[in-house]
Amino acid sequence: MDCVMSNSNSHGGSSAHPSKLIIDTDPGIDDSMAIFMAFQSPELEILGLTTIFGNVTTEDATRNALLLCEIAGCPDVPVAEGSPEPLKVNDILISLWPNQPIISLEKGGRPRVADYVHGSDGLGNIFFPPPKAKKSDKGASEFLVDKVTEFPGEVSVLALGPLTNLALAIKRDSCFASKVKNIVVLGGAFFALGNVSPAAEANIYGDPEAADIVFTSGANIVVVGINITTQVKMADSDLLELRQSKGKYAQLLSDMCKFYRDFHVKSDGVYGVFLHDPISFMALVRPDLFTYKKGVVRVETQGMSVGHTLMDQGLKKWNGSNPWTGYSPVSVAWTVNVDEVLSNIKRLLMKP
Repeated sequence: MDCVMSNSNSHGGSSAHPSKLIIDTDPGIDDSMAIFMAFQSPELEILGLTTIFGNVTTEDATRNALLLCEIAGCPDVPVAEGSPEPLKVNDILISLWPNQPIISLEKGGRPRVADYVHGSDGLGNIFFPPPKAKKSDKGASEFLVDKVTEFPGEVSVLALGPLTNLALAIKRDSCFASKVKNIVVLGGAFFALGNVSPAAEANIYGDPEAADIVFTSGANIVVVGINITTQVKMADSDLLELRQSKGKYAQLLSDMCKFYRDFHVKSDGVYGVFLHDPISFMALVRPDLFTYKKGVVRVETQGMSVGHTLMDQGLKKWNGSNPWTGYSPVSVAWTVNVDEVLSNIKRLLMKP
């Protein structure tokens, strides 16, 4: 297997120039699905994985990313470890508004970890042996900046966890947003209920300051919220089909999904699993299966609605300025072709 990858593109045929991709991830069972789908999509050249807290701690995310690369037969794909905690407000204020008074020094600290969703190991409590490969000497934000600088306009980032690493890359290099090809973000709940509170989705809630920095950076951004990802799920019948298939990773993913499926039954009354990360991967490789609305997105960073994502849909000409004024719009996924997205996900997960 060629792990600096290239394969037929999503519409058939071959790609002479594979698309360069970095996956920023907190694996995670559905992250694992998306990562294996990427390794099964050789129209992509996977430059590396960067890790972040979320489903597990950052340290455990790094271990899991290394394991997934080994399982995929690609142990040489770099894994760069990211921030162990959310951004601190004082760091942001000093870097972005150096002449303004610091209002609060209290943010940051222990990250929120969803072990009750993905198991204490993040992979459904399978407890794999430790990976043989070692993490990169570079941290995640340095790795991100180096790669988009090396290949300006060519590198896509699939962001599957809190956006701390990307915000730090933007802090590190003021040109990062203009050099990255695009960023596909799994996050937010647009005009829908969140999944950690009525106001917020987990990835954005995990570091709302970072998300607001990324969304207002001017980068070419596509956001896939849980208002979209909860429309597509693998029901029990689909999970059985996966287990009975000859897919390269089918048995492993089936074992992981036992824990994940049990969580969905208890939490949501869903007999199956949501496919948050695989759907976001599909938005990267098959954007034609979605429709989008463009608008400026801001993130609430304090109060009971912390983590709330709100888009100005451009329906009104505002009299004066507001916190949405003057920022570049992003593309927010608005509808999804449920059947085609699920079919494509199953095809990749069941690929021998």
